[in-house]
Amino acid sequence: MSNDDHYGGGGHGEVGGTGQTRTRLPDSPSDPYGNPRRTPRPSRGLITAVGVVVLLIAAIAFANQSPDAPTNNASNKPPTDAATSPTGTRPVTGKSNGIPKGFSQDEQGAQSAAANYAVALGSEGMLKKDVRHALMNGIYTPEAGAQRKGAQDAAYSPAFLATLGLDANGAAPQGSTFVTRAVPIGTRIETYSPTTAKVAVWYTGLIGMSGAKSTNPVRTTWQTWTFELTWVGDDWKVTSDSQQDGPAPVPGDVTASTSDDISKAVEEFGGFTYAR
Repeated sequence: MSNDDHYGGGGHGEVGGTGQTRTRLPDSPSDPYGNPRRTPRPSRGLITAVGVVVLLIAAIAFANQSPDAPTNNASNKPPTDAATSPTGTRPVTGKSNGIPKGFSQDEQGAQSAAANYAVALGSEGMLKKDVRHALMNGIYTPEAGAQRKGAQDAAYSPAFLATLGLDANGAAPQGSTFVTRAVPIGTRIETYSPTTAKVAVWYTGLIGMSGAKSTNPVRTTWQTWTFELTWVGDDWKVTSDSQQDGPAPVPGDVTASTSDDISKAVEEFGGFTYAR
């Protein structure tokens, strides 16, 4: 399939204090967004939700990987100071179909392009065929886009969308909000030349259904998305991409929010244009 593990924000645990460890349980045990990690044994709903997320990630990896693309593109190169420091350079000045465009022809531009492409490919627009094709036209080379559209369309089939609780057009039931966002944590150059680049994007994702009757509450995922880029005309375009799990941190001790809070947050908090 394509791209939905994704995206949004998350809570932050506190560091310091008395040295004691406190466990906070959900205030409303009946809310579907009660923290499942506090439950002694998994419920059927939790098992189903985890299965859906695993299926989605598998579909994304299948749809986004070209036939000759390697299955593991992340390297074990140690980070450098440069890899963790922002450049402060404005990434782009324009957009096309909601996708930032006009990245610079250098390492910073390639990393900025990869981060923003991950956000677009992990957005809810990928659930709708016309929007999905527009996104792919703006992100992939013409050849790569043409190869992937069929696989993407097959992956986002009505049957698959139904497993997510969506209708055949990718719409959520009335009163519910389907959440899918990718939030880049950082980028890493694997290889670079003025005309080609390989960039890994480490990101966290939000995915799931926010609603009072949801059996698939919004959860976080951690992935590394690796993009093969080429310079076409005046911008970076994707020729192939693949994903793998992690690195994933230890879950924080934060009480899960209610479905209403999640729905409001998704509506009220917008996304960003990412720069290296």
